[in-house]
Amino acid sequence: MTELTRPIPRPGVLAIEAYVPGKSTAPGAAKIYKLSSNETPLGPPPAAIEAFKKAADELEYYPDGSSKPLREAIANRFGLDPARIVCGSGSDEILSLITNAYMGPGDEGLYSEHGFLVYKLAILAAGGTPVVAPEKNLTTDVDALLSRVTPKTKIVYLANPNNPTGTYIPFEDVKRLHASLPKNVLLVLDAAYAEYVRRNDYAAGIELVSEFENVVMTRTFSKIYGLALLRLGWCYAPAGVADALNRIRGPFNVNGPAMAAGIAAMADDSHIAKAITHNDRWLPWLMTEIEKLGLKVTPSVGNFLLIHFPKTGKTAKQADAFLATHGLILRSVAAYGLPDALRVTVGNEDANRHLIAALTDFMGA
Repeated sequence: MTELTRPIPRPGVLAIEAYVPGKSTAPGAAKIYKLSSNETPLGPPPAAIEAFKKAADELEYYPDGSSKPLREAIANRFGLDPARIVCGSGSDEILSLITNAYMGPGDEGLYSEHGFLVYKLAILAAGGTPVVAPEKNLTTDVDALLSRVTPKTKIVYLANPNNPTGTYIPFEDVKRLHASLPKNVLLVLDAAYAEYVRRNDYAAGIELVSEFENVVMTRTFSKIYGLALLRLGWCYAPAGVADALNRIRGPFNVNGPAMAAGIAAMADDSHIAKAITHNDRWLPWLMTEIEKLGLKVTPSVGNFLLIHFPKTGKTAKQADAFLATHGLILRSVAAYGLPDALRVTVGNEDANRHLIAALTDFMGA
Protein backbone atom coordinates (compact mmCIF):
# COMPACT_ATOMS: atom_id res chain seq x y z
CA MET A 1 0.00 0.00 0.00
CA THR A 2 1.36 3.40 -1.02
CA GLU A 3 2.05 5.68 1.93
CA LEU A 4 0.45 9.09 1.58
CA THR A 5 2.78 12.06 2.02
CA ARG A 6 0.11 14.72 2.61
CA PRO A 7 -3.57 15.03 3.51
CA ILE A 8 -5.82 14.25 0.55
CA PRO A 9 -9.33 15.75 0.12
CA ARG A 10 -12.14 13.24 -0.15
CA PRO A 11 -13.06 12.03 -3.66
CA GLY A 12 -14.64 14.68 -5.86
CA VAL A 13 -13.43 17.81 -4.06
CA LEU A 14 -10.58 18.53 -6.44
CA ALA A 15 -12.93 17.99 -9.39
CA ILE A 16 -14.82 21.14 -8.40
CA GLU A 17 -14.11 24.19 -10.50
CA ALA A 18 -14.04 27.10 -8.07
CA TYR A 19 -16.64 29.82 -8.60
CA VAL A 20 -15.18 32.79 -10.50
CA PRO A 21 -16.96 36.07 -9.73
CA GLY A 22 -17.40 38.89 -12.19
CA LYS A 23 -14.44 41.17 -12.88
CA SER A 24 -14.02 44.33 -10.81
CA THR A 25 -11.27 46.15 -12.70
CA ALA A 26 -10.52 47.46 -16.19
CA PRO A 27 -6.82 48.41 -16.26
CA GLY A 28 -6.11 51.67 -18.05
CA ALA A 29 -9.67 53.00 -17.97
CA ALA A 30 -10.12 56.48 -16.50
CA LYS A 31 -13.50 55.61 -14.96
CA ILE A 32 -14.92 52.20 -14.08
CA TYR A 33 -18.53 51.18 -14.68
CA LYS A 34 -18.91 47.83 -12.90
CA LEU A 35 -21.93 46.15 -14.47
CA SER A 36 -20.87 42.56 -13.89
CA SER A 37 -22.35 41.54 -10.54
CA ASN A 38 -26.01 42.66 -10.56
CA GLU A 39 -25.40 45.18 -7.80
CA THR A 40 -27.94 47.95 -7.36
CA PRO A 41 -26.79 51.32 -8.77
CA LEU A 42 -28.64 53.10 -5.95
CA GLY A 43 -26.57 51.59 -3.15
CA PRO A 44 -28.01 50.72 0.26
CA PRO A 45 -30.61 52.84 2.07
CA PRO A 46 -29.06 55.63 4.20
CA ALA A 47 -30.60 54.06 7.31
CA ALA A 48 -28.71 50.82 6.64
CA ILE A 49 -25.43 52.70 6.44
CA GLU A 50 -26.16 54.43 9.74
CA ALA A 51 -27.11 51.15 11.40
CA PHE A 52 -23.87 49.58 10.18
CA LYS A 53 -21.81 52.48 11.55
CA LYS A 54 -23.59 52.35 14.90
CA ALA A 55 -22.79 48.65 15.19
CA ALA A 56 -19.09 49.57 15.22
CA ASP A 57 -19.54 50.69 18.83
CA GLU A 58 -20.08 47.07 19.89
CA LEU A 59 -17.51 45.11 17.89
CA GLU A 60 -16.23 43.33 21.01
CA TYR A 61 -19.52 41.47 21.48
CA TYR A 62 -20.67 38.31 19.74
CA PRO A 63 -23.80 38.71 17.60
CA ASP A 64 -27.06 36.97 18.45
CA GLY A 65 -26.26 33.35 17.59
CA SER A 66 -29.71 32.67 16.19
CA SER A 67 -30.06 35.96 14.27
CA LYS A 68 -33.25 36.50 16.25
CA PRO A 69 -33.60 40.27 15.66
CA LEU A 70 -33.19 39.82 11.90
CA ARG A 71 -35.49 36.80 11.75
CA GLU A 72 -38.20 38.70 13.61
CA ALA A 73 -37.82 41.69 11.28
CA ILE A 74 -38.11 39.45 8.22
CA ALA A 75 -41.12 37.69 9.76
CA ASN A 76 -42.85 41.00 10.41
CA ARG A 77 -42.11 42.22 6.90
CA PHE A 78 -43.48 39.18 5.10
CA GLY A 79 -45.93 37.76 7.64
CA LEU A 80 -43.90 34.63 8.38
CA ASP A 81 -43.13 32.42 11.35
CA PRO A 82 -39.68 33.53 12.62
CA ALA A 83 -38.95 30.02 13.88
CA ARG A 84 -38.97 28.82 10.26
CA ILE A 85 -36.51 31.45 9.04
CA VAL A 86 -32.80 30.63 8.88
CA CYS A 87 -30.26 33.37 8.14
CA GLY A 88 -26.82 33.03 6.66
CA SER A 89 -23.82 34.68 5.09
CA GLY A 90 -25.57 35.37 1.81
CA SER A 91 -28.06 33.02 0.22
CA ASP A 92 -25.02 31.11 -1.11
CA GLU A 93 -24.34 29.82 2.40
CA ILE A 94 -27.99 28.87 2.81
CA LEU A 95 -27.87 26.89 -0.45
CA SER A 96 -24.75 25.08 0.72
CA LEU A 97 -26.28 24.31 4.11
CA ILE A 98 -29.39 22.86 2.47
CA THR A 99 -27.31 20.72 0.15
CA ASN A 100 -25.05 19.42 2.91
CA ALA A 101 -28.04 18.61 5.10
CA TYR A 102 -29.93 16.60 2.47
CA MET A 103 -27.38 15.22 0.03
CA GLY A 104 -24.40 12.89 0.13
CA PRO A 105 -22.48 10.42 -2.03
CA GLY A 106 -24.78 8.58 -4.43
CA ASP A 107 -27.46 11.29 -4.29
CA GLU A 108 -28.43 13.56 -7.18
CA GLY A 109 -29.14 17.28 -7.32
CA LEU A 110 -31.15 18.56 -10.27
CA TYR A 111 -31.18 22.01 -11.87
CA SER A 112 -31.78 23.64 -15.25
CA GLU A 113 -29.19 24.02 -17.99
CA HIS A 114 -28.20 27.62 -17.31
CA GLY A 115 -28.95 27.64 -13.60
CA PHE A 116 -26.87 29.40 -10.96
CA LEU A 117 -23.33 27.94 -10.77
CA VAL A 118 -23.45 27.60 -6.98
CA TYR A 119 -25.89 24.67 -7.29
CA LYS A 120 -23.30 22.50 -9.02
CA LEU A 121 -20.57 23.55 -6.59
CA ALA A 122 -22.74 22.77 -3.56
CA ILE A 123 -23.77 19.37 -4.94
CA LEU A 124 -20.19 18.33 -5.68
CA ALA A 125 -18.96 19.63 -2.33
CA ALA A 126 -21.56 17.44 -0.59
CA GLY A 127 -20.40 14.42 -2.58
CA GLY A 128 -23.49 14.32 -4.76
CA THR A 129 -23.96 14.11 -8.51
CA PRO A 130 -25.17 17.14 -10.51
CA VAL A 131 -27.92 16.43 -13.04
CA VAL A 132 -28.79 19.07 -15.64
CA ALA A 133 -32.10 19.50 -17.47
CA PRO A 134 -32.21 21.33 -20.82
CA GLU A 135 -34.11 24.59 -21.14
CA LYS A 136 -36.49 25.95 -23.77
CA ASN A 137 -35.63 29.42 -25.07
CA LEU A 138 -33.26 29.94 -22.12
CA THR A 139 -36.15 29.31 -19.74
CA THR A 140 -36.62 26.51 -17.21
CA ASP A 141 -38.51 23.57 -18.72
CA VAL A 142 -40.60 21.92 -16.00
CA ASP A 143 -41.18 18.75 -18.01
CA ALA A 144 -37.46 18.39 -18.70
CA LEU A 145 -36.74 18.67 -14.99
CA LEU A 146 -39.39 16.12 -14.09
CA SER A 147 -38.14 13.66 -16.70
CA ARG A 148 -34.77 13.59 -14.94
CA VAL A 149 -36.05 12.90 -11.45
CA THR A 150 -34.90 9.46 -10.26
CA PRO A 151 -34.95 7.57 -6.94
CA LYS A 152 -31.54 9.15 -6.34
CA THR A 153 -32.83 12.73 -6.63
CA LYS A 154 -32.73 14.53 -3.31
CA ILE A 155 -32.97 18.22 -4.28
CA VAL A 156 -34.34 20.19 -7.23
CA TYR A 157 -33.00 23.74 -7.47
CA LEU A 158 -35.06 26.39 -9.26
CA ALA A 159 -33.72 29.92 -9.71
CA ASN A 160 -36.79 32.00 -10.43
CA PRO A 161 -35.98 34.47 -11.94
CA ASN A 162 -32.91 32.73 -13.26
CA ASN A 163 -29.41 34.17 -13.32
CA PRO A 164 -27.83 34.77 -15.86
CA THR A 165 -30.74 34.55 -18.32
CA GLY A 166 -33.24 36.80 -16.50
CA THR A 167 -36.12 34.52 -17.47
CA TYR A 168 -38.75 33.11 -15.11
CA ILE A 169 -41.60 30.62 -15.00
CA PRO A 170 -45.10 31.51 -13.71
CA PHE A 171 -46.12 30.34 -10.26
CA GLU A 172 -48.59 27.88 -11.77
CA ASP A 173 -45.66 26.10 -13.39
CA VAL A 174 -43.74 26.13 -10.11
CA LYS A 175 -46.72 24.52 -8.40
CA ARG A 176 -46.98 21.92 -11.17
CA LEU A 177 -43.30 21.09 -10.73
CA HIS A 178 -43.73 20.68 -7.00
CA ALA A 179 -46.92 18.62 -7.27
CA SER A 180 -45.13 16.12 -9.54
CA LEU A 181 -42.11 15.63 -7.27
CA PRO A 182 -41.88 12.77 -4.77
CA LYS A 183 -42.58 14.01 -1.24
CA ASN A 184 -39.05 13.14 -0.13
CA VAL A 185 -37.48 15.43 -2.77
CA LEU A 186 -36.75 18.96 -1.61
CA LEU A 187 -37.64 21.81 -3.97
CA VAL A 188 -35.39 24.83 -3.41
CA LEU A 189 -36.81 28.08 -4.80
CA ASP A 190 -34.00 30.58 -5.24
CA ALA A 191 -35.73 33.97 -5.37
CA ALA A 192 -32.73 36.30 -5.21
CA TYR A 193 -34.29 38.72 -7.70
CA ALA A 194 -37.92 38.46 -6.58
CA GLU A 195 -38.21 42.13 -5.63
CA TYR A 196 -37.56 43.22 -9.21
CA VAL A 197 -40.22 41.06 -10.87
CA ARG A 198 -43.25 42.98 -12.19
CA ARG A 199 -45.38 40.09 -13.47
CA ASN A 200 -48.83 39.22 -12.11
CA ASP A 201 -48.25 35.50 -12.60
CA TYR A 202 -45.07 35.42 -10.49
CA ALA A 203 -44.64 34.45 -6.83
CA ALA A 204 -41.46 33.85 -4.86
CA GLY A 205 -42.78 30.70 -3.18
CA ILE A 206 -43.87 31.61 0.34
CA GLU A 207 -47.26 29.99 -0.27
CA LEU A 208 -45.71 26.61 -1.10
CA VAL A 209 -43.32 26.70 1.85
CA SER A 210 -46.20 27.47 4.20
CA GLU A 211 -48.24 24.51 2.99
CA PHE A 212 -45.75 21.73 2.26
CA GLU A 213 -42.88 19.95 4.01
CA ASN A 214 -40.54 19.75 1.02
CA VAL A 215 -40.17 23.34 -0.24
CA VAL A 216 -37.62 25.98 0.78
CA MET A 217 -37.42 29.58 -0.47
CA THR A 218 -34.10 31.44 -0.35
CA ARG A 219 -33.69 35.23 -0.49
CA THR A 220 -30.83 37.73 -0.35
CA PHE A 221 -30.01 41.24 0.83
CA SER A 222 -27.28 41.54 -1.83
CA LYS A 223 -29.42 42.78 -4.70
CA ILE A 224 -32.20 45.34 -4.28
CA TYR A 225 -31.20 46.11 -0.67
CA GLY A 226 -27.63 46.92 -1.68
CA LEU A 227 -25.83 44.96 1.05
CA ALA A 228 -23.69 42.64 -1.09
CA LEU A 229 -20.50 43.53 0.81
CA LEU A 230 -21.99 42.33 4.10
CA ARG A 231 -23.08 38.88 2.80
CA LEU A 232 -26.58 38.44 4.17
CA GLY A 233 -29.28 36.01 3.11
CA TRP A 234 -32.12 33.95 4.52
CA CYS A 235 -34.53 31.16 3.80
CA TYR A 236 -38.08 30.29 4.77
CA ALA A 237 -38.41 26.57 5.36
CA PRO A 238 -40.61 23.87 6.86
CA ALA A 239 -39.94 23.40 10.57
CA GLY A 240 -38.05 20.15 9.99
CA VAL A 241 -35.77 21.69 7.38
CA ALA A 242 -35.11 24.76 9.53
CA ASP A 243 -34.19 22.46 12.41
CA ALA A 244 -31.72 20.54 10.24
CA LEU A 245 -30.07 23.72 8.95
CA ASN A 246 -29.74 25.15 12.45
CA ARG A 247 -27.95 21.98 13.53
CA ILE A 248 -25.20 22.30 10.93
CA ARG A 249 -24.75 26.05 10.46
CA GLY A 250 -22.06 27.94 12.36
CA PRO A 251 -23.22 29.28 15.74
CA PHE A 252 -22.48 32.89 14.72
CA ASN A 253 -22.81 32.66 10.95
CA VAL A 254 -24.32 36.15 10.58
CA ASN A 255 -22.36 39.12 11.88
CA GLY A 256 -23.94 41.88 13.95
CA PRO A 257 -23.34 44.84 11.62
CA ALA A 258 -24.88 42.88 8.75
CA MET A 259 -27.96 42.10 10.82
CA ALA A 260 -28.36 45.73 11.85
CA ALA A 261 -27.99 46.96 8.28
CA GLY A 262 -30.40 44.31 6.98
CA ILE A 263 -33.11 45.26 9.47
CA ALA A 264 -32.77 48.93 8.57
CA ALA A 265 -32.65 48.30 4.82
CA MET A 266 -35.80 46.20 4.86
CA ALA A 267 -37.72 48.95 6.66
CA ASP A 268 -36.94 51.63 4.07
CA ASP A 269 -39.88 51.25 1.68
CA SER A 270 -39.08 54.45 -0.19
CA HIS A 271 -35.57 53.31 -1.11
CA ILE A 272 -36.86 49.97 -2.34
CA ALA A 273 -39.52 51.76 -4.39
CA LYS A 274 -36.85 53.99 -5.95
CA ALA A 275 -34.81 50.93 -6.92
CA ILE A 276 -37.84 49.31 -8.57
CA THR A 277 -38.76 52.51 -10.40
CA HIS A 278 -35.18 52.92 -11.64
CA ASN A 279 -35.10 49.36 -12.92
CA ASP A 280 -38.53 49.65 -14.55
CA ARG A 281 -37.27 52.65 -16.51
CA TRP A 282 -33.80 51.54 -17.57
CA LEU A 283 -34.20 47.78 -18.12
CA PRO A 284 -36.53 48.18 -21.14
CA TRP A 285 -34.55 51.20 -22.36
CA LEU A 286 -31.34 49.21 -22.43
CA MET A 287 -33.01 46.30 -24.17
CA THR A 288 -34.47 48.55 -26.87
CA GLU A 289 -31.22 50.42 -27.48
CA ILE A 290 -29.13 47.24 -27.62
CA GLU A 291 -31.53 45.59 -30.05
CA LYS A 292 -31.31 48.67 -32.30
CA LEU A 293 -27.66 47.71 -32.81
CA GLY A 294 -28.68 44.35 -34.27
CA LEU A 295 -27.95 42.33 -31.15
CA LYS A 296 -30.36 39.85 -29.60
CA VAL A 297 -31.31 40.37 -25.95
CA THR A 298 -33.11 37.82 -23.80
CA PRO A 299 -36.15 39.46 -22.14
CA SER A 300 -35.46 39.76 -18.42
CA VAL A 301 -37.53 40.30 -15.28
CA GLY A 302 -34.44 40.92 -13.13
CA ASN A 303 -32.05 43.85 -12.94
CA PHE A 304 -29.81 42.57 -15.73
CA LEU A 305 -29.85 41.58 -19.39
CA LEU A 306 -28.23 38.78 -21.38
CA ILE A 307 -26.78 40.13 -24.65
CA HIS A 308 -26.08 37.68 -27.47
CA PHE A 309 -23.26 38.28 -29.96
CA PRO A 310 -22.45 36.58 -33.28
CA LYS A 311 -20.17 33.54 -33.18
CA THR A 312 -17.85 35.26 -35.66
CA GLY A 313 -17.04 38.88 -36.38
CA LYS A 314 -18.35 40.88 -33.43
CA THR A 315 -18.00 38.14 -30.82
CA ALA A 316 -18.78 38.28 -27.11
CA LYS A 317 -15.10 37.91 -26.27
CA GLN A 318 -14.18 40.82 -28.55
CA ALA A 319 -17.02 42.92 -27.15
CA ASP A 320 -15.89 42.19 -23.58
CA ALA A 321 -12.35 43.33 -24.35
CA PHE A 322 -13.52 46.43 -26.24
CA LEU A 323 -15.94 47.52 -23.52
CA ALA A 324 -13.27 47.06 -20.87
CA THR A 325 -11.11 49.67 -22.63
CA HIS A 326 -14.02 52.06 -22.08
CA GLY A 327 -14.21 51.18 -18.38
CA LEU A 328 -17.27 48.98 -18.82
CA ILE A 329 -17.06 45.69 -16.95
CA LEU A 330 -19.64 43.11 -18.05
CA ARG A 331 -19.99 39.45 -17.03
CA SER A 332 -18.72 36.71 -19.27
CA VAL A 333 -21.11 33.77 -18.97
CA ALA A 334 -19.16 31.08 -20.80
CA ALA A 335 -19.08 29.08 -17.55
CA TYR A 336 -22.89 28.93 -17.77
CA GLY A 337 -22.70 27.36 -21.23
CA LEU A 338 -23.28 30.71 -22.95
CA PRO A 339 -19.93 31.55 -24.60
CA ASP A 340 -21.54 33.91 -27.12
CA ALA A 341 -23.23 36.14 -24.56
CA LEU A 342 -22.43 38.78 -21.95
CA ARG A 343 -24.57 39.70 -18.96
CA VAL A 344 -24.95 43.36 -18.07
CA THR A 345 -26.43 44.85 -14.92
CA VAL A 346 -28.73 47.84 -15.13
CA GLY A 347 -26.55 50.71 -13.93
CA ASN A 348 -27.14 54.36 -13.21
CA GLU A 349 -28.06 56.68 -16.07
CA ASP A 350 -24.45 57.59 -16.80
CA ALA A 351 -23.38 53.94 -16.96
CA ASN A 352 -26.34 52.92 -19.11
CA ARG A 353 -25.80 55.66 -21.67
CA HIS A 354 -22.04 55.07 -21.71
CA LEU A 355 -22.68 51.38 -22.39
CA ILE A 356 -24.88 52.10 -25.40
CA ALA A 357 -22.39 54.60 -26.80
CA ALA A 358 -19.52 52.11 -26.45
CA LEU A 359 -21.56 49.23 -27.92
CA THR A 360 -22.50 51.48 -30.84
CA ASP A 361 -18.81 52.14 -31.48
CA PHE A 362 -18.01 48.44 -31.20
CA MET A 363 -20.71 47.32 -33.60
CA GLY A 364 -19.76 50.06 -36.08
CA ALA A 365 -16.05 49.47 -35.94
